[in-house]
Amino acid sequence: MKRPLNIVWFKRDLRIADHRPLAMAVRAGSVLPLYIAEPGLWAQPDASARQWAFAAESLEELQRALAGLGQKLCVMVGDAVSIFQHLHESHGIAALWSHEETGNRWTYARDRAVAAWAKAAGIPWHEARQFGVIRRLKSRDGWARAWDRDMAEPIAPPPDSLSPIGGDWPTHIPAAAELGLSPDPCPGRQPGGRAAAVATLESFLTERGRDYRFQMSSPVTAFEASSRLSPHLTWGTMSMREVAQASWLRMRALKRSDDPGAGRWRASMISFAGRQHWHCHFMQKLEDEPRLEFENLHRSYDGVRPDIADAHRLAAWSEGTTGFPFIDACMRALDRHGWINFRMRAMLMSFASYHLWLPWRESGLHLARKFVDYEPGIHWSQAQMQSGTTGINTMRIYNPVKQGYDQDPAGRFVRAYVPELDTVPDAFIHEPWRWPGAAALPYPAPIVDNARAAKAARDALYALRKDAGHTAAAGRIAAKHGSRKAGIPMTGRKPAPNRQTALDL
Repeated sequence: MKRPLNIVWFKRDLRIADHRPLAMAVRAGSVLPLYIAEPGLWAQPDASARQWAFAAESLEELQRALAGLGQKLCVMVGDAVSIFQHLHESHGIAALWSHEETGNRWTYARDRAVAAWAKAAGIPWHEARQFGVIRRLKSRDGWARAWDRDMAEPIAPPPDSLSPIGGDWPTHIPAAAELGLSPDPCPGRQPGGRAAAVATLESFLTERGRDYRFQMSSPVTAFEASSRLSPHLTWGTMSMREVAQASWLRMRALKRSDDPGAGRWRASMISFAGRQHWHCHFMQKLEDEPRLEFENLHRSYDGVRPDIADAHRLAAWSEGTTGFPFIDACMRALDRHGWINFRMRAMLMSFASYHLWLPWRESGLHLARKFVDYEPGIHWSQAQMQSGTTGINTMRIYNPVKQGYDQDPAGRFVRAYVPELDTVPDAFIHEPWRWPGAAALPYPAPIVDNARAAKAARDALYALRKDAGHTAAAGRIAAKHGSRKAGIPMTGRKPAPNRQTALDL
């Protein structure tokens, strides 16, 4: 007789190390590792072929790792509920094991459907926490300390082996076209897979990260100085717990070091540890309030922008042809690499929302598709934060010209991605329209007046903030989603008495 299967459902957790559902399922009986390539998911407007390319490379490496343990990864294409029903009818399912997922609305609905099916079929579904996100959280009080405790728990080692399951299980990893995805060349994309994740973390902690704190803001230096771990965290080739504990270990070593550069290193590692909290802090917002993927968090901003974007402005911004060199260089760099540093993401979103007065959902979808590391919880929380619709954050209206002078004073980054400006002297590289030879350039004039557009946006939103009803609603939002300042040691140890570390994420 066939024994019912313990199915480990891999989603965005493509690894065998620190994979608690896998470790627990092995102790329960025969395990079938399963990945479901879901055409419905990849048909969503926030999905892209560049994201699948990273996932597919990670799946290939995961498949080799699982084969080495004795049981290959089974890959099926289709609807999750239908596939689970088929497996239950043909083999029997003892239990489902997976990580919790804070994804987009589609995955939320999918998981609800799977939960309903499993309950009706009498099949237990065991979900483990993937990040420091707490499901059904009642209060943000103590959240940061809970994050520290969670990340300090032991890392689950990979199982020693998996008992082979007889049968001809499908293992083909579909190409992007098989999932209905359009071609999406991304020549500078980071490679997927566990080996790349481990190498990236190691090089950051020991070689590249010394000046992270000072160099992460400029795209000139951020490609090298930033950790570049975000796509690996998004697709789960490495766990947040692994990253946190490696960071703490590095900080303790630096504290004992007499190397002259240790202080600089340690300051950067402290900043990096803070960013790890930040990562989960924003994911927690979407977990607590899924509607923020589609609706203004603060409803006073409903209707302030048009529901449908100006097609000309959206196209110019998306294609990097706004006439603002630093904006266009950042967008083109993102298109080429599938990644750009956080400050420039914020600037791109701010420019779209304020200067171009585009609805954040439409511009946010374009960025989501371009980001290989698209994490819905972070992305949509930030889209609203940078668009001024949360009601609790300071409006950040980035001046694209000033940002260019501040972050790329010599114009190196602009020239690398906007070659139309090669002949423009350095003094005019961020304001080519001021150059006497501007009329001959194969480059557009600015799509809007910088100062006038920023002022109009600022005036419109500040007028809403003066309303008494706005303040009351903002207070409720802050109570639910606002960060808490607490004594967070960020070293995996208990904080010293009365020590306060301001981690205002």
